[in-house]
Amino acid sequence: MSEQVPNIPVNEQGDERSEERVEPAVAGSAEAATEPTAVRPVEVDTVDRAAGTPELPLPYAELGMKDDEYARVREILGRRPTSAELAIYSVMWSEHCSYKSSRVHLRQFADKAPKTDALLVGMGENAGVVDVGNGWAVTFKIESHNHPSYVEPYQGAATGVGGIVRDILSMGARPVAVMDSLRFGPPDAPDTRRVLDGVVRGVGGYGNCLGLPNIGGEVVFDACYSANPLVNALCVGVLKPEDIKRAIAPGPGNKVILFGARTGPDGIGGASVLASATFDEESQQKRPSVQVGDPFMEKLLTECCMEIFAEDLVVGIQDLGAAGVSCATTELSAAGTGGMDVDLNKVPLRDPTLRPEEILMSESQERMMAVVEPAKVERFLEVCAKWDVLATVIGEVTDTGRLRMTWHGATIVDIPPGTAADEGPVYERPYEPPADLGQLQADGPGRLPRPATADDLRNTVLWLVGSPNLADKTFVTSQYDRFVLGNTVLATPEDAGVIRIGDGPQGIALATDGNGRYARLDPYAGAQLALSEAYRNVATTGARPLAVTNCLNFGSPEDPEVMWQFARAVEGLADGCQALGVPVTGGNVSFYNQTGSTPINPTPVIGVLGVHDDVNRRVPMSFNVEGTTLLLLGETRPEFGGSEWAHVVFQHLGGLPPRVDLAAEAALASVLVAGAHEGVLNAAHDLSDGGLSQSLVESCLRGGLGCVINLPDDPFTELFSESVARAVVAVYPEHEERVTALAEAAGVPVRRLGTVGGDAFEVEGVFSIPLSELREVHQGALPALFG
Repeated sequence: MSEQVPNIPVNEQGDERSEERVEPAVAGSAEAATEPTAVRPVEVDTVDRAAGTPELPLPYAELGMKDDEYARVREILGRRPTSAELAIYSVMWSEHCSYKSSRVHLRQFADKAPKTDALLVGMGENAGVVDVGNGWAVTFKIESHNHPSYVEPYQGAATGVGGIVRDILSMGARPVAVMDSLRFGPPDAPDTRRVLDGVVRGVGGYGNCLGLPNIGGEVVFDACYSANPLVNALCVGVLKPEDIKRAIAPGPGNKVILFGARTGPDGIGGASVLASATFDEESQQKRPSVQVGDPFMEKLLTECCMEIFAEDLVVGIQDLGAAGVSCATTELSAAGTGGMDVDLNKVPLRDPTLRPEEILMSESQERMMAVVEPAKVERFLEVCAKWDVLATVIGEVTDTGRLRMTWHGATIVDIPPGTAADEGPVYERPYEPPADLGQLQADGPGRLPRPATADDLRNTVLWLVGSPNLADKTFVTSQYDRFVLGNTVLATPEDAGVIRIGDGPQGIALATDGNGRYARLDPYAGAQLALSEAYRNVATTGARPLAVTNCLNFGSPEDPEVMWQFARAVEGLADGCQALGVPVTGGNVSFYNQTGSTPINPTPVIGVLGVHDDVNRRVPMSFNVEGTTLLLLGETRPEFGGSEWAHVVFQHLGGLPPRVDLAAEAALASVLVAGAHEGVLNAAHDLSDGGLSQSLVESCLRGGLGCVINLPDDPFTELFSESVARAVVAVYPEHEERVTALAEAAGVPVRRLGTVGGDAFEVEGVFSIPLSELREVHQGALPALFG
């Protein structure tokens, strides 16, 4: 072996040696459990050799480690690491895996978590789990695959979906739906078409092949995401509370089984490396680091796992995502009885020339690692064989407190696993407000000319309706299957996705939201505004908000201004969840979303889960009954900082975002949930981006009926303000009094707007726009931009 971890030659598909494959053993067979599949290198960097060559230089800097981090590894081991040990520490201590810059701030989610009996599993596991009643539990989580999705959009997005699905699977749950929150550069930016096309095909291709409905999400365009797209994928699964599985390796003598796809060179240093560095002109050369997905293998793996869980064949399980075998072995053993012995020769390979370091760092997809009692190994292998899933016993749990790995009989890893999994570096990065923040906040939208005439107001409605962020997203979502499995009750473009669980009427609702412009103006408020919008969207369908997941997308943590934005956003989210009584169950931090020294707008994306006692009482957004009364719930103020109006019409960003009012948000939710439960709401739609105008247009187009409203005071503010804690509801005239009473009892302002009916969106005495014209503008915008 060379004196350094070798450079790994791969082609653009990440698998340059596909013709050099070994013949696969029969899946699940004894042969598969014992067959060595790798070619022995001439020389191996063993533990004994490391101890005898203390000054041998290793390329730790090339693997992303700092000088002091490498020195700490040497201190932990009492010698220099072997090449294989360096591979483990470099990926496990990467920003993506260790959260070394964010951990000190993320503790607030636990410290400030509201008390709730519903939380069964919180942060620290593959995904959080909440009890939703009637003997059911739900697990859900959102994660990023941002950097890989720029380098190779299709595979980056596809494997983002695959990875989050396996997180849910590893909790013992059956995945039942996915969502995606996507952000791209402007439609006319040179690279947006390539990235959007690949990402959307990747999300749809992988999810559709798995047979999982895509029930919601976001598609946002902004210049700050040019060359830095955000691809955040969410998955939700259902299980019985007693069937929860953990990432743990207990019981000395229990067997460690790797099952699923073979390990190849694709994805070596993928998420762990790509997500821990800033994009630059060499980003396109990192294509080999992007994982390659096989959704059909994942579908087999899913069904195999469900049968394994049903027969109670595992005592611990972990998916292989970022950091691959390195992550699974260190985390399982650190969380168990403290030790594990692994024979790397037994890892099934697609390429027999892979070296130990490459095997450890590979992020090949569709792989899981299980801990199985010896008496159950045979049955475990039989189930895998039934599903044509390759399964291999690669090691054994010990109580030595050491993770030891051998390669052709020689020991190449001997480390305390907790030092890699749990005891990585923790940084308290310096932070300070952005130098331009004061000037940005002082430059409010008050100086912008408002529409002065009825025609101006009418044109503004049309501009917003046809703007990229507010236009109809069918161009994207039509590529996703929203109704497969038959349990989808509501899906895009509804405020939240709703699915039925179990055999009865019970269901859950999910929504994701985020606004980078709001967070740029005030990251504390911006995080709370994202939370409040997702909370409101769930409640609008009639579901009780229950729990939160998050994906925190920011620039480089080494930039004090970015770190300030992150710290304030985390504090805001933790305080907001405490105020609303919804705990954070887990999530993801994505740093280094910037090109050179230019970061994206801070973009906390928040997912909220709610519970429906009876999905038959869910409330859709569509105005579809002539003569129903429209009521506006909530208070409208002249708030335009960071608004779509300022962004679309003037490309302006400045001032302060809308004022957060979490008490008002909770009160509004109580009215919406009660109204749905009592069956007195015919339709409901939240007010957010674009304000009242956009909300009414979307509901009219969704249901095929127009509306006539009266705005006697200030039509501009009423139509386009983005004040929070507001919703429009349509009610039968005989229920108007009851809905009004519910609102007044909760302290929620309520007033009559008008009625549903006709074939136009009309503001009395101001303008009227035919639905046909609105539909043409709204539905035609993205196809016209992207063809």
